[in-house]
Amino acid sequence: MIGITIADNENIDKALKRFKKKYERSGILKEYKKRTFYVKPSIEKRMDRIKAKRRASRESQRDRN
Repeated sequence: MIGITIADNENIDKALKRFKKKYERSGILKEYKKRTFYVKPSIEKRMDRIKAKRRASRESQRDRN
């Protein structure tokens, strides 16, 4: 479970921002969305290949610059 400690004089907006950042980095929402519905293994492999292509093209673009 995720939690943060709030200082006595800390602004609530700042604390909420820290909590949101910690929440995003933990990957809880991503895991929840992944488990919400079933994805067939063949489609999962296809999606992984597409992600790998995108990643490779981004890296090649970055190398060109």
